[in-house]
Amino acid sequence: MAQKKMAKSETEWKKELTPEQYRVLREKGTEMAFTGTYWNEHGKGMYRCAACGNELFSSDTKFDSGTGWPSFSDIAKQGTIELRPDDSHGMNRTEVVCSKCGSHLGHLFDDGPTPTGKRYCINSCSLKLDPEKK
Repeated sequence: MAQKKMAKSETEWKKELTPEQYRVLREKGTEMAFTGTYWNEHGKGMYRCAACGNELFSSDTKFDSGTGWPSFSDIAKQGTIELRPDDSHGMNRTEVVCSKCGSHLGHLFDDGPTPTGKRYCINSCSLKLDPEKK
């Protein structure tokens, strides 16, 4: 089920996000490995989009991939993300985007644990952990 899209200008996003969040979420940047808030987080809850609050990943699907970024084996529910081809930087990858606000979250790889075999490799600054809900 597709979500209603948010309509904000880049000027509005720049006012609401930190410079690092803007670079990653709106300009498709990547934070350095092993530096983000959530790469080594083990608390329970729901990971939401840092830009719009959309529910993205449950802590129940978070795993240590050894990559230095938060990694999840599945999404919280259908329709919360969009997958887009990404051939930037000479690589063939799948970009993960928030379906509500269109913000870049990270990339999807097919080297995750069972049962999905998926690894959603997500930038910490793209996320906000809500410990009240998982």
